[in-house]
Amino acid sequence: MNINVWIPSLYESKGGVQVYSAYFLEALQSILSTTECQILLKNDTAADVAHIAKSNFTYFTTGHVAPRLRTAAFGNKLVQNSTAHPPQLIISTHLNFIPVAWYLKKRKNIPYWTVAHGIEAWHIKNPLLKVALKEADRILAVSHYTRDKLLAEHPIAPHKIVVLPNTFDSSRFQIAPKPQYLLEKYHLTAQQPIILTVARLAGADRSKGYDRILEALPAIRKSIPNIHYILAGKGQDQSRIEEMIIELGLQDCVTLAGFVPDEQLCDYYNLCDMFAMPSTKEGFGIVYLEAMACGKPCLGGDRDGAIDALVNGKLGALINPDSTEQTAKTIIQIIQKTYPNQLMYQPEDLRHQVINHFGFEQFKNTLNSHLTDFSRRIST
Repeated sequence: MNINVWIPSLYESKGGVQVYSAYFLEALQSILSTTECQILLKNDTAADVAHIAKSNFTYFTTGHVAPRLRTAAFGNKLVQNSTAHPPQLIISTHLNFIPVAWYLKKRKNIPYWTVAHGIEAWHIKNPLLKVALKEADRILAVSHYTRDKLLAEHPIAPHKIVVLPNTFDSSRFQIAPKPQYLLEKYHLTAQQPIILTVARLAGADRSKGYDRILEALPAIRKSIPNIHYILAGKGQDQSRIEEMIIELGLQDCVTLAGFVPDEQLCDYYNLCDMFAMPSTKEGFGIVYLEAMACGKPCLGGDRDGAIDALVNGKLGALINPDSTEQTAKTIIQIIQKTYPNQLMYQPEDLRHQVINHFGFEQFKNTLNSHLTDFSRRIST
């Protein structure tokens, strides 16, 4: 089976789509060890992918093209490759590319799949993109929440949308003591209860829920005076957050950690006593998986993809993300270990459960079942 895979980037930036795409490609390489695949990357360069073992995968990149011309160059490359050597299947890890796939399906009868991550699939205005989404042969939604949103907003046949949840590197995120260098950096003690959020601080991402945690902190401090909140991430919303911290008088109990390098992220999870991100528009939330793999209790919102990541509350606490009162109450319960979910206080068991549900082997097996089903159908 000859497959073309279209990816925004693997190395040019490190957002959720890039992380998902990297795991997707790794799973494909394992599943299709003897299959010819062409991997087309929009924003990476040939130098970025030079270290990848080529095997039966061929890489094409347009990251060397000037940004203002890159979209057109990438689109041309997609059409040229698929026309010269028509694949049996096109898989796009982002919706933005599928109008080209729809064109190729009409012209060459090439079936195509796409991945729906979250908000980019919910409020589509582009008529052509709507048509291309409807005509996709399969849509891999990262969560049941994303699947439900797609079905509610688009006239798509339900059987076309299947769920392939996010995964994570369980060998990278492991349980460890609180790192001494971070305790010293932020002038904290090992006994001090710490809440952590990892999120972009972009204005559009106020839906991540860090506002609600800041608003809840005055009430939390009444029960847990030495509580400390670390908000890790960077973005244009930082100045507004700083003003909010001053207005609430939280300067001594909140740290804006800024950008955290990938190699330190596990240390930050192990620094905290709980991870909290009561979001409202999260397609899934890989950060929950990473935190739970480090044995940390997690709090998420009960109206987005966190429901999937926390397995309907089995692995963590789900709250109304618009309620400051419930946010404060639940954080206090989790820190004081009175929240009624004992799994959250058993780090090794929590780690085992999150690997069992979302580990890479599970991700690979689920993808393999979808590809096997497709291969069976095209051969009959």
